[in-house]
Amino acid sequence: MGVPEVVESERVAALLEAEAKAVTLFDEVLARGLVTPGTTESAVSDAVRDLAVELFGTRRFWHKRMVRAGINTLQPFAADPPDRTLAADDICYLDFGPIFAEWEADFGRTYVLGADPAKLALRDALEPLWHEGREHFERTPDITGDQLYTWITARAAELGWEFSAPIAGHLVGEFPHKKISGTEVTSYIAPGSHTPMRRLDPTGKQCHWILEVHLADRARGIGGFFEQLLDLRPN
Repeated sequence: MGVPEVVESERVAALLEAEAKAVTLFDEVLARGLVTPGTTESAVSDAVRDLAVELFGTRRFWHKRMVRAGINTLQPFAADPPDRTLAADDICYLDFGPIFAEWEADFGRTYVLGADPAKLALRDALEPLWHEGREHFERTPDITGDQLYTWITARAAELGWEFSAPIAGHLVGEFPHKKISGTEVTSYIAPGSHTPMRRLDPTGKQCHWILEVHLADRARGIGGFFEQLLDLRPN
């Protein structure tokens, strides 16, 4: 049985509002110069945490706050590499999952502190590939997580990049979404996720997705990251 339209419309509005707040948070991170050489990853993370409290009263994050720079950008999500100090010519990404009024946001961006051409090229490849992934999702009604992962990793290779993560996204929703959707592979855009992404979850609610792009230039020891809502757009 489907969810009444008014309920689903409220869910969509709440997820879009959560992402809009995440965008504001990241914009303010740059405006205040929180990502700066000489600052440790942990200090940047704590500053963003405090900024979320200041701007929105948000004290909870549904996954660990991630700030990674330089060689640490190649580490997998589950790793806990040594705290690194940002260098003058570093590449750095932020991955935060703030909870706004019990709704999850998941937002990631990559920044380059200097003018290194290779780092700028990596940063500048992320968002265009993300949009290509969304376009492929939108023109493929019955696409599965496995199929979208296969497509986006192949497209990254065509563009000369390594797609460097075992997933390319996941479900998002009411906190905590994992208790609603489960933790099985079908909750991810990943190999083995063979259920159509456009579906209802076990509670009868429409599934909504985050798309992630992870790219690496291993020869130079750098990686980059970009993520945001896949299937919902602001009006």
